[in-house]
Amino acid sequence: MGAFETHSGRIPESHRDILEKRSFGHIATIGSDGHPHSSPVWVDHDDGEAVLINTLRGRTKERNLRTNPKVSISIVDPDDPYRYVSVRGRATLSEDGADEHIDEVARRYLDVEEYPHHDEEDEPRIIVRIPAEHVVARGREYEE
Repeated sequence: MGAFETHSGRIPESHRDILEKRSFGHIATIGSDGHPHSSPVWVDHDDGEAVLINTLRGRTKERNLRTNPKVSISIVDPDDPYRYVSVRGRATLSEDGADEHIDEVARRYLDVEEYPHHDEEDEPRIIVRIPAEHVVARGREYEE
C-alpha cells in the first residue's frame, strides 16, 4: 500500500478522484471547551489545493471554526476503504457562492438539479475551504 505525505499544499492527483466521488468526509474541529467535534460531510475540492465543504451558519462545526480555524478532514474512497486522503489546515469561511456550491455538490451526491432543502433553511450557507497545508494519502501507489 503506497503512502504520500507532504506539506506542499496539494492533494496528489493520484487521490483527487476520491474527492470527486460520492465520498463522505469526516471533519474534526475543536470546540470552545477544547474537545474535538467530528461530523460527516459531503466534500469537494479546489483543484487539489483545498477541500471544500458546505454547511449552515450556526452549525457546531461552523461555530468552532470561527473560534479556532484549525481543522482536519479525512475522506475514504467508497470503493476501497483502505484508500484515503487526510488534510489538515486552517479553514476560511465564506458565504459568497455558497448556495450555488451546495447545488453543484447536491448534483453529485443526490442526482438532483438543485439542493432540495433551500426552502427549509433559515440561516445562510457557508463554504468552508480547508487548504491542504498537510496531506496524507494512502492506498494504491501514488504517482507524484
